[in-house]
Amino acid sequence: MPVRTERRDRITILTLDRQAKRNAIDPEMTASLDAALNAFEDDPEQWVAVITGGTEMFSAGSDLGAGSGEPTPRGGEYGIIRRSRTKPLVAAAEGLALGGGLEILFCCDIIVAASNIRLGLPEVKRGVLPTSGGLFRALRSLPLHIAKEVVLTGAELDPQLALQFGLVNRLVTPGTALDEAIAVAETIAANSPTSVQQSLQAMTAILGAGDDDGWRATEAAKQVVWASDDRAEGIAAFFEKRPPRWTGR
Repeated sequence: MPVRTERRDRITILTLDRQAKRNAIDPEMTASLDAALNAFEDDPEQWVAVITGGTEMFSAGSDLGAGSGEPTPRGGEYGIIRRSRTKPLVAAAEGLALGGGLEILFCCDIIVAASNIRLGLPEVKRGVLPTSGGLFRALRSLPLHIAKEVVLTGAELDPQLALQFGLVNRLVTPGTALDEAIAVAETIAANSPTSVQQSLQAMTAILGAGDDDGWRATEAAKQVVWASDDRAEGIAAFFEKRPPRWTGR
């Protein structure tokens, strides 16, 4: 399975396991992550989850060749992006979290990252755009002009700046992000699950009040970009390993 599940007492550990493809999300991974999160959410004995991609990489986002599959009924894109969760999710991110990989991190409640993590939304370099919440969740997770720079340049965000701006909770030595994330999860799991879950749901409701507007704006932008010549050129250039020749059409 492209997502492995391990349970340690009250904590569920979800590991993205498609290393040969940089944990790029294809339809099988979307279905597997959705199923794993459904099982976690529905198990009253599991109180906190940790999501990781291992020590080499978190995720490079959507598989540009195979696609990421259809949104799932409970999770949306990737099986996680539009999920209504009642339990905390801690991320342990190493290596890289680009495109959809970063959009998954935006979904998490606490992020532990290795000091060499690569963070970015490179979609504009491929003639596409962030469609899994990145356009509006970046605005919540980062200062306004930093978020715009990340989206509009496609450049990667320095890990120290990610910590400074509050996107990342903790930067740790490479190879130790999972251990630190589990330690955070254990601290959460030592608290009242009722109090934790109600607090999480209240904060999510407050922050998510503008989500419908965010999704509508994203969809409007997507319709234009997906019909453009630039999108076809960007993806072709990516697979042909050459600089794209943009036309603005």
